[in-house]
Amino acid sequence: MLTPTLHTARLVLRPLARSDAPAIQRHFNNWNIIRSLATIVPWPYPDDGAETFVRLQLDKIAAGEEIHQWVLVLRDGDGTAIGNVHFRPRVESRKCHRGFWLAEPYWNQGLMTEAIAAVNDFAFGPLGLDAFYVCNVASNVASRRVKQKTGAEFSGFIDLAHHTGETRSERWIVRRETWLRCRSSQQPPA
Repeated sequence: MLTPTLHTARLVLRPLARSDAPAIQRHFNNWNIIRSLATIVPWPYPDDGAETFVRLQLDKIAAGEEIHQWVLVLRDGDGTAIGNVHFRPRVESRKCHRGFWLAEPYWNQGLMTEAIAAVNDFAFGPLGLDAFYVCNVASNVASRRVKQKTGAEFSGFIDLAHHTGETRSERWIVRRETWLRCRSSQQPPA
């Protein structure tokens, strides 16, 4: 299935494009973002890091790998990427199925919770999934809060090396029935 464009009250989640590399490079090359990510992400972030990332992801998608890569843009903005959500629904991985980052100027506004609600709707609607796993480094309180607000249930810890030197990561499961209950009772922004 192709990656659809998703709309929320304040965001458009559109498929990743080559033209997104400069904005990703500008926002993502930030220790405050990268420190909470697994060491697979290079630090210091190379000058061509975003260009390489975009090329590799688009090559994987073109080769038929089931991966959904969205960039987040403000609905009332100029179309510039301010974040990313990736979702690999059927891949078995210690790192789980979904990950995200948001440019620091947009933190603490509920934007990622809004984006993840749209991705969950896609996962349990058109994709027809019953459940998937998500992770975060144990010290990342903001990522944990997004998971809690979007119906994820804590399932335990895994070891995964992060840039801060931490290896303890929280693993969460997002189940269809839990998300639907969460969606109907809390009504996250749509």
